[in-house]
Amino acid sequence: MHHPNGKHSKGKVSYLESPERRKEFSPEQLLNMIPLKETDSLLDFGAGTGYFSIPAAKRIKGNVYALDIDADMLEIINEKALEEQLTNIVPVQGSMEALPLPDGSIDVIIASLVLHEIQPLAPLLQQMKKGLKKEGYLVCLELEPKGSSEKAPRITLAGMEQEMTEAGFQVTQTFLPAKSLYMLIAQKKD
Repeated sequence: MHHPNGKHSKGKVSYLESPERRKEFSPEQLLNMIPLKETDSLLDFGAGTGYFSIPAAKRIKGNVYALDIDADMLEIINEKALEEQLTNIVPVQGSMEALPLPDGSIDVIIASLVLHEIQPLAPLLQQMKKGLKKEGYLVCLELEPKGSSEKAPRITLAGMEQEMTEAGFQVTQTFLPAKSLYMLIAQKKD
């Protein structure tokens, strides 16, 4: 794979694509756990290398919007989509505001290992809620913080649940799919 400016860290890509990560909790496992219909449209928020975008695009006929601020990551997703002959992946560079979609047009948003980086989180959750259809779902995957970690910001399961509830979501399911990993499935409330 060729990246002319090579600015993204090889370490990040190798972690995002690592067999250990896949073995610990595969994208297929996640997709099996969420209420995803064939006709749904999905937003992979902070899509990275397409860890969830690619398997989701194979599963649904609707569009998969792969949103990331890093153009190099989107290039990787484009290459994978070409290889897999997937035509329903729409790469979008930027933040939620960059989405070329009207409010209330997404069925499912997956935010994997990204929400902890956003401070404050409430405005983003409000935007996500606006983007979702009436009965839409937000699926959040995060690492539970270990003790006091100054080096990486993390949000506890309880903290994330509170943020989502305050933003007008109802947490419908909680999973602990792997060591120190939690997953919340929240539905948009009116």
